[in-house]
Amino acid sequence: MPSATLEEYLEAIYKLGEDGEVRPTAVSETLGVSGPTVTAALRRLEDRGWVERPGGGVALTAEGREEALSIVRRHRLAERFLVDVLGLRWDEVHEEACRLEHALSPKVQAALERFLEYPERCPHGHPIPDAELSIATAAGVDLAEVRPGERGRVVSVREEDEEVLRHLYGLGVTPGAEILVVEAAPPDGTLLVRVGGRDAPVGVGLASSVRVEVLGQKEPEGE
Repeated sequence: MPSATLEEYLEAIYKLGEDGEVRPTAVSETLGVSGPTVTAALRRLEDRGWVERPGGGVALTAEGREEALSIVRRHRLAERFLVDVLGLRWDEVHEEACRLEHALSPKVQAALERFLEYPERCPHGHPIPDAELSIATAAGVDLAEVRPGERGRVVSVREEDEEVLRHLYGLGVTPGAEILVVEAAPPDGTLLVRVGGRDAPVGVGLASSVRVEVLGQKEPEGE
């Protein structure tokens, strides 16, 4: 079983890999550590057979992906527990779940999953791996890619930045919410979106943290 530190690296590499090729610099930025620290950690992961270094990048091996999914499962179950049972806000639970995930044994995971009635997604909309470490394919496209006049349903949001989550919550941009892109204004890419009958500007950076299922051109009833 990896140490808590190596678990953080495996989880970060897995999440970064969902968006494409992973570079050590991205791992460094995600975890807030120096380049030499990342290099040393990647060497340890490589020695254990959990990562490969194709072309200077970073890729999980089959065994490494299994370890990463185990960590992701614990993390997202912990987030559901913290929100659904303890009543913490969705912007508070990521860091708390990072601490809690390292202490969840397989027995506790199974009991927690039963208690929570087998949730399929974390509070931020990301799929939770099952006990066999199968995971649903991440759905949707970035909100930044949705064209003016199209509407969609929010599927998930990135959970690492508490300030971003608080802002999105204030706008009503949460999983399940319907959102209409009213207009986009190049060159800065700022979107004007409509959620719950209200219009709000959303910068391209913020929009890139939201994934939506595109529903088509028709505006929701009553909007």
